[in-house]
Amino acid sequence: MNDQLAAQLERLKQRDLETRARLQANDRLYGNYHQAMQTVHVENARALDNITQQHGWPGISLVGLAGGQAAWLIAQHSISTPELQRNFLGLLTVAAQQGEAPMKQVAMLTDRICFNENRPQVYGTVFDWDENGVLGCNVQDPETVDERRKIVGLPPYQEALRENIAAIENEGGKPSQDFTGHQQAFLPGLRASAGNSGLALRPTRFK
Repeated sequence: MNDQLAAQLERLKQRDLETRARLQANDRLYGNYHQAMQTVHVENARALDNITQQHGWPGISLVGLAGGQAAWLIAQHSISTPELQRNFLGLLTVAAQQGEAPMKQVAMLTDRICFNENRPQVYGTVFDWDENGVLGCNVQDPETVDERRKIVGLPPYQEALRENIAAIENEGGKPSQDFTGHQQAFLPGLRASAGNSGLALRPTRFK
């Protein structure tokens, strides 16, 4: 195991979590994608990219389960660098197939990319408010989503939804009163780079 690399990943993760906690304490976590949070996400993504170029995906045998979890969180939050995020998904998928990462990490990163590109999610793991202020997600084949979630080690959809509602309420998160403006103000270039037009990525609860 590469302890130095594991420690580096942990530092990157902690920077992300500490920035998030600071914004939450100042009631600035929800709403717009705060510049401080975006900067951390971009810099962490580039650092992870450098790591993967040297070592491949940092899996369990290289950095341990905690190090791999830190790498996944960085990839999950790399929403401002969509090409890197898609590359991370490919590397993570191969690692999971080799037993080097949990399959649920692949599922959640897959859904994050689907959400970014305004496509139905496969597993239903990224929750956001709709135009009526109702928290949920757009998931493909919803009648069989729990079967897919079970295969990758995720709890039932409704259970996860209840947990997210409770967590967001505890953090003071609220839907925007201007849904259209909320969409248009948030990362206007990402969907275009993903092959569509006019992206407005909504701020969700990063986990």
